[in-house]
Amino acid sequence: MNKNIGKAEDTSKYAIIFENVKKDYILGSEKVHALRGVTAKIKKGEYVAIMGPSGSGKSTLLHIIGCLDKPTSGNYSIDNVDVVISQDDKLAAIRRDKIGFVFQAFNLIPSMTALENVAIPMLIDDNDEKESIKKAKELLKVVGLESRANHKANELSGGEKQRVALARAMANNPSFILADEPTGNLDSKTSSEIMSYIHKLWEEFGITIVIVTHEPVVAKYSQRVIMLKDGVIEREFEKRAFHDHLGQHEIKAK
Repeated sequence: MNKNIGKAEDTSKYAIIFENVKKDYILGSEKVHALRGVTAKIKKGEYVAIMGPSGSGKSTLLHIIGCLDKPTSGNYSIDNVDVVISQDDKLAAIRRDKIGFVFQAFNLIPSMTALENVAIPMLIDDNDEKESIKKAKELLKVVGLESRANHKANELSGGEKQRVALARAMANNPSFILADEPTGNLDSKTSSEIMSYIHKLWEEFGITIVIVTHEPVVAKYSQRVIMLKDGVIEREFEKRAFHDHLGQHEIKAK
């Protein structure tokens, strides 16, 4: 007799749980089904890439993960908090305290220095100014930018801006880093550097990382790849299987 029959699964090891998540949008007189029933689990400390062509629903899924939006139907929890029934102030607290966001467009304040940009989340959260500046310097050192701390954001290269954005994302000790096409505005060499720093943050801090990307070379850094198509999960790959999958495609291309 199977001893596990009738036992509820222990969900404490999961950071993110989706159960048949759907998301619809109304555009004029048309209803758009962005997500058509996504069921997935991401463990605490796992590094996951979400891939898919344009219109597959990957950015919509990331917005729901980041508590920027709610599903139309289905269940979603983050760190055992039910997002669907949570009030806006609760979701705002989750975004502030648990999630570090990294965007394709960097979203830095151009007139502020790298140091000030990293310190902003801590100062907004009423942390001590001296301690916030000290921690911002430490985070810039982690991403190799301590020598550029006093340069304004508009004086930095694209790769440097994204490294500042990574440091800023870590400012409030998040449980999660959510990155939306973090290398989309960068050349291939700089993209590799950024992905190396993201991997370094994951290894050093043990946080859960979810990256949305359409680039296989970016997804290769993750432990697991979730592939979306037309609003549903088409396939999932563990790291080695994904590398094998890419290798087969390269052979076919030749």
